[in-house]
Amino acid sequence: MKDSRRLRTVINRRATDNPTLMSQRYATVRAATEALAAPLSAEDCAIQSMPDASPIKWHLAHTSWFFETFILEAHVAGYRSFRPAFRVLFNSYYNAVGEKHPRAQRGLLSRPSRDEVLAYRTHVDAEMAGFLESDRAEGGDAVALVELGLNHEEQHQELILTDLLHMLSCNPLAPAYVSDATDFRPGTVLPLKWVEFEAGLVEVGHDGKGFAFDNETPRHRQYLERFALASRPVTNGEYLGFIADGGYRRPELWLSEGWDWVNANHVEAPLHWRRTGGDWQQFTLAGQRPLDPATPVCHASLFEADAYARWAAARLPTEAEWEVAATNLPAQGHFVEDGLLRPMPAVDHGTALAQLFGDVWEWTQSAYAPYPGFRPSAGAVGEYNGKFMSNQYVLRGGSFGTPRAHIRATYRNFFPAPARWQFSGFRLARNV
Repeated sequence: MKDSRRLRTVINRRATDNPTLMSQRYATVRAATEALAAPLSAEDCAIQSMPDASPIKWHLAHTSWFFETFILEAHVAGYRSFRPAFRVLFNSYYNAVGEKHPRAQRGLLSRPSRDEVLAYRTHVDAEMAGFLESDRAEGGDAVALVELGLNHEEQHQELILTDLLHMLSCNPLAPAYVSDATDFRPGTVLPLKWVEFEAGLVEVGHDGKGFAFDNETPRHRQYLERFALASRPVTNGEYLGFIADGGYRRPELWLSEGWDWVNANHVEAPLHWRRTGGDWQQFTLAGQRPLDPATPVCHASLFEADAYARWAAARLPTEAEWEVAATNLPAQGHFVEDGLLRPMPAVDHGTALAQLFGDVWEWTQSAYAPYPGFRPSAGAVGEYNGKFMSNQYVLRGGSFGTPRAHIRATYRNFFPAPARWQFSGFRLARNV
C-alpha cells in the first residue's frame, strides 16, 4: 500500500502488536456485535425504518465486509471470498472499492438470509484467525487496518442499537428489545453549576499515543476566550420547561433552517417522546417508559439543542472548549457494558463536571471540518472520515450505547443538524 508510514501514523495503534492480544481483542469485539443481535428475530434484522438507518443484518455483514475487503483480500494470498456479490451488497461508501448497493434500499435485501450473513461472519472470522496467527500479523500496515476495523465495528455496535430503536419505534405495539421490570422512580437531579475556564492558548487533537481516527489529528494550537461550561447535560425536566414556554412555537429561538425543519416536520418534542394523556413518556429499548425528569435529554437535534440554549440565555460549547474541559477526566458515565441501554441521571463523582462521557452524545456548535494540516489516509480507507467534512456538526463524549474503551476526549462524532435518531443530547456553555 502506498504511503505506509502515513497510514501507520494516522491510524495509531493500541498495544496490540502482540498477535495473541490482537486475536483476543478481535474475538471479543466480534462476539459483542453478535450478542447485540442475538435477541432479535430474522424479521427484526431485515427491516430498514428510514434511509439514514440500516437493517441489523446489513450491519452484521458490512463489518465482516470490512475485514474481508481491506485485510483478507489485500493481505492473504489465494484468499477466496465467501460470496463475490457481497463486495457490492455490503460496501457502504467506499467509492474506491467499487460499486455499492443504494443505501436507501438496504431493507429490500431479503436475501441473503440472516443465517447466511452469520455464516459469512463465521467464514471471515476463521480466515482472520489464521491471518492473526501468522507472521503477516506481526506489525505492518495490516495490523493498523485490523485495529481500524475493530474500532469501525465498535461504531456499528452503537449504530445497531440506534437503528434498532428507530425501527421498533415505528411498531404500534411498542415492542421492547430488553426487558425492564423495575418500577419507575424518578432520579435525583444534580444541581446545575457553572465551571469557568480561563482564556489562553490550548492544544487540541490526538497526541499520537494509542489509537485514533484520522479526523482527530493533527494536534494543533487554538486560542480560547474565557468560557463557562455547565456541570452536567440538560435534563428532560429542564427541557419540559422549554416546551411549556412555547419553545417550539417561537421563531426567534431558532436558526432559520431549524425553524423551517420544525414546521415542515411538525416537531414538538425530541424524537421518541410521546404524550399519553397529560403525561410525557419516552420510547426506549426497554419499551415505553415514563419520562424521567432527571435524565439527560436524548434524541435531540442540533436545531433543538441550539434553540434551547438561546431560550436559556446560553449557547452550545465549541468542540475545542468541550475537549479542554474533558481532557484528563475519567469516563464516569454509563456505557453499553453497563447493560442499562438508556441514559441515567448524572452522578456526583466528586469532579466539577459530571457525565461528560457516556449516557448521551453532546452536540457542539462546531462544524465538522478538517483540523489545520489534516490529510486523509492513503487509499480507500482515506474515505472513512475526510469526505464527510461538509454540512455536519461535531458531537462529543459517547453515549450509553458506546463501548467504554472506544471513547476518549479527542473523539469526534458527526451528524447533520436535523439528525436525532442517535443518542444525542447537549450541555450548555456561556461566555464569561
